[in-house]
Amino acid sequence: QAGGPIPESAEPRPIGPYGVSKLAGTELVLASGLDALVLRIFDVVGPGSPTASLFGRLAEGLRRALVQDELQVRMPDLSGYRDFVDVRDVARAIQAAAVSAATGVINIGSGHAVRAREAAHLLVRASGFEGSVTEDARQVLLPAQAGPGHAEGPYRPVEAARPVLEPVPWRQADVRTARDRLGWRTHVPLEESLGDVWMETACRV
Repeated sequence: QAGGPIPESAEPRPIGPYGVSKLAGTELVLASGLDALVLRIFDVVGPGSPTASLFGRLAEGLRRALVQDELQVRMPDLSGYRDFVDVRDVARAIQAAAVSAATGVINIGSGHAVRAREAAHLLVRASGFEGSVTEDARQVLLPAQAGPGHAEGPYRPVEAARPVLEPVPWRQADVRTARDRLGWRTHVPLEESLGDVWMETACRV
């Protein structure tokens, strides 16, 4: 349900093969009788992001645009809300889980829902790219003057031609269990994560 955090007790409803395989693995572990813990990790960002990922793709597009002096980078729909968590915080969560006595399922995320478009703006700003980012699905984003009515950063939304419904418009983890049972919380802010994604991409030969 949009607007609130998703607890571990929420009924799983995967929408594709990837989610189905994750749920099947979770159920196998929980039914095995093993002393085991499943970490349900939300949207991972940070150094090492593959080019197939949302921000890996954007970073590579920005690098190419800057090298080739292009003024536009194309992206898929960025209207959905995601719970972005840095890969280094995920590594610390795995370490904490490995030495804990916790079992069952524990969410690992930032606990905050951020619009993908706003996160993309952070990466664009880190790159210094001054062109436009266009979305293939719902909207086209163009540079706009700051001021009233421009709540999504220096972008002006314009209707696009091919609307595509976002299958999962909202993801936000309830991370209270991770805090209480693992003593874990995030340390790396999203802006730093995306800045590091850009630095890694910019240094690629």
